[in-house]
Amino acid sequence: MKKFEAHILVVDDDDGIRNLLKKYLSEKNFLITTASSAEDAQEKILAIKFDLIVLDIMMPGQSGLDFISQNRGKINTPVILLTAKGQPDERIEGLEIGADDYLPKPFEPRELVLRIKNILVKTKIRSTKRLIEFDNITIDLNKLIIQKKSEQFKINNTEKIILEKMINSPGEIFSRDYIGNLIDIDKERSVDVIITRLRKKIEIDSKKPKYLQTIRGSGYVLWIE
Repeated sequence: MKKFEAHILVVDDDDGIRNLLKKYLSEKNFLITTASSAEDAQEKILAIKFDLIVLDIMMPGQSGLDFISQNRGKINTPVILLTAKGQPDERIEGLEIGADDYLPKPFEPRELVLRIKNILVKTKIRSTKRLIEFDNITIDLNKLIIQKKSEQFKINNTEKIILEKMINSPGEIFSRDYIGNLIDIDKERSVDVIITRLRKKIEIDSKKPKYLQTIRGSGYVLWIE
């Protein structure tokens, strides 16, 4: 199955623009759904979770600005506004009520792709988990500490890289080779030593790990139910 970079909803009442963007963005490995009005888009966001919305401001019926106002508190999907060059007030209003970016018409599709990718990167960074709590244990990658009951341990940079990957991929098994490449260490034994050190900070009994487990023949997994 083909893996797309993101699922994008393109909302524009102009058939030509809508079809052009669908064709161009599809060629850039985005999955595209289109809507010809804000009302049409409303139905689709209730049924599908999109990664980003490209939204025209001036449409018959409900405007793009009204659409954002109606949905900004309900969805966290980033929005790029398509605006006419003579709409500076609308652009400002759009940004004030929650749009993430705007692009005046006419525009180069390549510029839209760049803006889409920039927003998706920022969204991914914002959504990266930096803190988890479980069974009286807190891993805080912002403060670089692990709090275990009344004990507190510092997290060094190597441990932070490993934990950040594991926290954001719960249940995924990471081989020693993968972890070694992640932290730029080519010796499996060194990876084992780092995992052992992490277990002492996380586990109640590091000799009988409950959370940072070894999967024989495969690697390590952070298992938090």
